[in-house]
Amino acid sequence: MERKLVRTYGNMIKKYAPEHPLAARRMINAGLTLEKFRTRYLADKKIPYAWRYLNTFAVGEVLAALRHPERSVWANIFSPVEILQCFDVHSLSVECLSSFLSGFTIEDYFLDFAENEGIAPTLCSYHKNFIGAVDSGVIPQPAFAVTTSTICDGNVNTFRYLADRYQIPDFLLDIPDRYSPEAEAYVAEQLRELIGRLEETFGKKMEYDRLAAVLEWENESKESYRRTLSMMRTKAYTSTLTLQMYLLFANHLNIGMPEILEFYKTMEAEVAAAPEFHGVNVFWVHLLPWYQETLQSYFNGSDKYQIQGIEMSLDYTEPLDTSHPLEALAKKMINNIYTGSCERKANLVRDVVQEIQPDGVINFCHWGCKQSSGGAMILKEKMQEIGMPFLVLDGDGMDRRNSHDGQIRTRFEAFLEMIGHNRREK
Repeated sequence: MERKLVRTYGNMIKKYAPEHPLAARRMINAGLTLEKFRTRYLADKKIPYAWRYLNTFAVGEVLAALRHPERSVWANIFSPVEILQCFDVHSLSVECLSSFLSGFTIEDYFLDFAENEGIAPTLCSYHKNFIGAVDSGVIPQPAFAVTTSTICDGNVNTFRYLADRYQIPDFLLDIPDRYSPEAEAYVAEQLRELIGRLEETFGKKMEYDRLAAVLEWENESKESYRRTLSMMRTKAYTSTLTLQMYLLFANHLNIGMPEILEFYKTMEAEVAAAPEFHGVNVFWVHLLPWYQETLQSYFNGSDKYQIQGIEMSLDYTEPLDTSHPLEALAKKMINNIYTGSCERKANLVRDVVQEIQPDGVINFCHWGCKQSSGGAMILKEKMQEIGMPFLVLDGDGMDRRNSHDGQIRTRFEAFLEMIGHNRREK
């Protein structure tokens, strides 16, 4: 019933979008307002409070960015959002907004719109969806845009295209692929230039004491999450694929905010008090196809299967030096597991898996994302070395038309059989 209602509402948005894009935008905002109310007051009480809190927070941030574009910044998930927080603006990423549009079941309209105006069909569907949403007039332009050269070629091209077309002040952070003191100084200088641009755009001076406090909250949040992750091996903590995806708001787009620290501390306390878990724990690599029916049937609200962790939540885990905040952020971006060779990410996954001991690892290769496919075999070799069951799933993180449920079900259930066999052997 709920799915049918959402699809009906999505069809109404698509009906109005071609001739009345502002009306379609208002319908999206109204839908997000209702969703924020639902997650705060009517959410399933079987879902732990921390997840419900994060859900409401994430929907609220997206809604605020769409309602107040003059106080919003387009940012990829590897941008120094800690600096943006000091200017009291809302960070909106390509991937997160595209996922929300997919939640309305309207991604097909924007994908087709982008392709019809000449955007390459092979472009990542997240970026193509985002471009279509902006070019159609449904999604408003922000006050500023910032991205990095980290991992994704699509980010650079998408941000450049939209910034040039709509004359949006933008900034590209060029991140070296290996660390050195010179590389750190190079990125820190870029951050100083970025701050100058933000001061000019928003008419506000940077408060470095506030930035130091943001980094301290970030450090505490990450420490809390690592403690939680180690407990998840034996604790039952119900979630859904969508809620797991919302972790990107916590560990990337809004990391360092006091609300996020509250989320992590609440989660840590709830996991510590949770009952024992005797089902199958999976460590996930890359994006989550939150809408995929087979995976939903296994993971959503389940007490038998749960996602123990996601490598995107652990892309940089070292404490940040609050006494030298710009240098700390520069070091964070250079030493991110997605900077440089895929070997860096594969090694991180291997180390984390050996520490938290899940039952298996799933690498989702998102259609259009070259690194997720190109690095899959490197990761497979690392998992074979430590005897960890490993599954590669191919699909699309947000475009339902690129998902093949039958194939995913066959491969996923064979993976579960392998895990069961390993358990019996032990």
